[in-house]
Amino acid sequence: MVKKFKSLSENQLAQTVKDSAQQIWLAGLGAYSKAQEEGNKVFDALVKEGEAIQKKTRKVADEKMAEVAGKAAGTWDRLEQVFEDRVARALSSLGVPSKKDIDKLSKRVAELTAVVQQLTDAQESAATKVAAKPAAKPVAKAATPATAKAVATKAAPAKRPAPAKSVAAKAVAEPADAAAGKANPV
Repeated sequence: MVKKFKSLSENQLAQTVKDSAQQIWLAGLGAYSKAQEEGNKVFDALVKEGEAIQKKTRKVADEKMAEVAGKAAGTWDRLEQVFEDRVARALSSLGVPSKKDIDKLSKRVAELTAVVQQLTDAQESAATKVAAKPAAKPVAKAATPATAKAVATKAAPAKRPAPAKSVAAKAVAEPADAAAGKANPV
């Protein structure tokens, strides 16, 4: 090849070098273009493969998370039950009534309230009957102011609210007295 270059003239040599440089340049551009095309194809293939792997790992991760969440939920439920039991025992040992105890007491209070209401109604109806009888009879002699006052207080006793303990005690005692056959003083 060196002989070839020696035999060529200077113009021809310059033209040959120029042509060779042009071919090298074009080969470089071709290689770059080919690498770019192949690179894009390889890049796209890698992206697709990455997406597929991401889908698989996400599916596996979701399954594991669901499994762990299920175990955690069961653990939380047991922990919550243990906590509730311990709090209930602590409150019980302190003498604090439970919801069940309060419900029983509320029911009992409602029953006693109904009994007190019945007794109050019976007492009022008895008082009105007693007040109605003297008014129906004609009075033979003139009433003095003292006797009129005594009759008025006896006929219509003043209503005063009784303390809760005495009413409850009276309500409990009265059904027992009625069962024993004792008369209830009005």
